[in-house]
Amino acid sequence: MEDGFLLFAAVGFLAQLVDGALGMAYGVISSTVLMSFGVTPAAASAAVHAAELFTTATSASSHAWHRNVNWRLFWTLAPAGILGGVLGTYVLTSFDGDVLRPYVAAYLAIMGVYILVRGFFWPPTHVAPEPGVVIALGGLGGFADAVGGGGWGPVVATGLVGRGTAPRETVGTVNTVEFFLTFSVSVAFLTALLTGHWDEAEGLASHAWAVAGLIVGGVAAAPLAGYVTKVIPSRQFMILVGVVVTSLAAYQASRLF
Repeated sequence: MEDGFLLFAAVGFLAQLVDGALGMAYGVISSTVLMSFGVTPAAASAAVHAAELFTTATSASSHAWHRNVNWRLFWTLAPAGILGGVLGTYVLTSFDGDVLRPYVAAYLAIMGVYILVRGFFWPPTHVAPEPGVVIALGGLGGFADAVGGGGWGPVVATGLVGRGTAPRETVGTVNTVEFFLTFSVSVAFLTALLTGHWDEAEGLASHAWAVAGLIVGGVAAAPLAGYVTKVIPSRQFMILVGVVVTSLAAYQASRLF
């Protein structure tokens, strides 16, 4: 893994630039690369969340500085996301999380096409999301993020933008909540390790160089995200989100079949 430090730094940089600007993909990209090196899903999720403690803090600060955060949406979304993330961590350290991947891929495909249609053919209409929808998306997104090593952005940002919320504020808020979600999931992984609930935690130290690379690359890219989000027009922003989501869905489907 020491020889792959630069590789993981490059992966972290590109993944965080996409995640910070579009509100998704850091965890999915990073976890996929880690698992391609033979890392188990639970260990990959733990490693990615350890790296995200640094990248999400930097990204959240950037979005707050550029005033991309809707604080009313933040306080509705954060508790649900944290609860879902802690529950997902418990499930991942107890069972095989791969069984959820086909459902996430199908969800991403449907939402990706829906957002592309909105971006190309419908005028952007920005509406306040219903609290019940925000809570449901937050819980599902937190759960998917912990189980899959990524999924918070694809589920929550996609769901909110797909319902007509302002893309810039949605991405900024989702990224800011992600720091608190990441911290909670990391604490849950540590608790599972210390209490003996997680039986397959051996060998985490061997992934230290990968985590370090993800941190360095991600932190370097995070300050750019808030500015990129601020300057992209809403319609083009929605199309970009749709392209990213459908691409992730296609890639996940190819791995499944």
